[in-house]
Amino acid sequence: MVGNQPEKEHPVPAFGLAARDQSGVLSPFNFSRRATGEKDVKFKVIYCGICHSDLHMIKNEWGTSTYPLVPGHEIVGEVTEVGSQVEKFKVGDRVGVGCIVGSCRSCDNCSNSIENYCPKMILTYAGTYHDGTVTYGGYSDVMVCDEHFVVRVPDALPLDAAAPLLCAGITLYSPLRYYGLDKPGIHLGIVGLGGLGHVGVKFAKAMGAKVTVISTSPAKKQEAIERHGADSFLVSRDQEQMKAAMGTLDGIIDTVSAVHPIMPLIGLLKTHGKLVLVGAPEKPLELPVFPLLMGRKIVGGSCIGGMKETQEMLDFAAKHNITADIEVIPADYVNTAMQRLEKGDVKYRFVIDVAKTMQA
Repeated sequence: MVGNQPEKEHPVPAFGLAARDQSGVLSPFNFSRRATGEKDVKFKVIYCGICHSDLHMIKNEWGTSTYPLVPGHEIVGEVTEVGSQVEKFKVGDRVGVGCIVGSCRSCDNCSNSIENYCPKMILTYAGTYHDGTVTYGGYSDVMVCDEHFVVRVPDALPLDAAAPLLCAGITLYSPLRYYGLDKPGIHLGIVGLGGLGHVGVKFAKAMGAKVTVISTSPAKKQEAIERHGADSFLVSRDQEQMKAAMGTLDGIIDTVSAVHPIMPLIGLLKTHGKLVLVGAPEKPLELPVFPLLMGRKIVGGSCIGGMKETQEMLDFAAKHNITADIEVIPADYVNTAMQRLEKGDVKYRFVIDVAKTMQA
């Protein structure tokens, strides 16, 4: 208190890397986060994963970007301050923030713990918060977030390799659960062995599924089977392999973010099979209807997960020792990492060592 007046809340100074325009080049950026409110958790960012979405957003390839834009929604760190009404966390806790930092908290979706489908869902970066301010992501040294949208990172998970689970992990975990592809004995196809796909193989195997990786690259067969535990491998450009596998899969999760044909994938499904899209191509895909009719097949989608399910996913990952395969990089390597990511030159997720290498 100052006299009879309450102390003014002071914004939290922050430093990060921001894109200023569609060139996609990231450069140092000083900004402020809101003061830690009653329900807020403030934490020191230690690591932040680089998602393919970050690359799309800094270049405004989806047409929704606002600048300056601080990317990053695979954020992990250590709590440094909590608001007076925070119940779930204390100073020193290992925590994370994924793709969303807010929602209306009152609609049917929020009431059913699928805040990720709330019409007023607030993205971790390039979104507009309740107070009208623009949200900034985890390529920065500090985060302030409502405790409802903060998750606990189990002690069994290393922070750096756990960071990508907050996007890539939940993006695969949620459709496996929702579409019933998490049952032992299910034969599942996963298209693409990148940042999403390699984590999907690990989750599906831990759930007891038989997993076939589907890829355009024959060179990925050995790593799919020997490194990640896939049961088999299909080269999608090999017509003989694809023909031999027709009608053998209960479900397919397609992680590819580039435009590609889905007709061959539908052919791989059994009757009542499910093709679930989790990648986000810049242009629409062609959807052939006839093969859907002839097998009562389903094409569906899935986008991350709600907060309850995200915590469940992290706990499952800790129990089964599931982490992302990562390449840890210093902050000043980010622009090079983006160029490599565009070429697919990473196995399988870049993670920025924020705490050690990002300094104002």
